[in-house]
Amino acid sequence: MFSAQPGYALARATFKRAQRGLFGGKHIQFGNNNPFSKKKTRRSWLPNVQSKKLYSELLDSHFDLKVTTSVLRTIDKKGGLDKYLLDTRDKNLFSDKALTMKKDLQQVIRQKTVEKPQL
Repeated sequence: MFSAQPGYALARATFKRAQRGLFGGKHIQFGNNNPFSKKKTRRSWLPNVQSKKLYSELLDSHFDLKVTTSVLRTIDKKGGLDKYLLDTRDKNLFSDKALTMKKDLQQVIRQKTVEKPQL
């Protein structure tokens, strides 16, 4: 039996633009235009990407990021950019900028826990 794993991996591979922002696993989708004449033509649907300035409370700074609208809703649901980055797995954060922000957040949290004396 052949495995469907290689084909699935190609279908879910990140596209280049997703490496520059928070896309939350969104990909380019493909399909057909199907007009009244039934002459099908290929087309693609791009993710809804917005340029936003998001604030990180722990790092105390603003970041200019390209973010999909679904990720913006998820950030609101989680309670901020910091909680979104800390709760999301590394394999779902495709961009290098997001991964470095997450590592910086983890370092800040470690420093704050070391400074606090535990009673």
